[in-house]
Amino acid sequence: MSGSTKTMGVLTLVALVVVTAYTVALGSSGWLWFGWVVLGLITLGMAATRES
Repeated sequence: MSGSTKTMGVLTLVALVVVTAYTVALGSSGWLWFGWVVLGLITLGMAATRES
């Protein structure tokens, strides 16, 4: 895995924690979860292209 892929993975995990904390504190926001899913898919895409 390259450095940028690892950075994206860490960013995705941090974003998950932030979105979860926001949901617990203030209620669910569909846009935040949508954004996190998009970020996760980008991270998976980066990991898949680096491995092949």
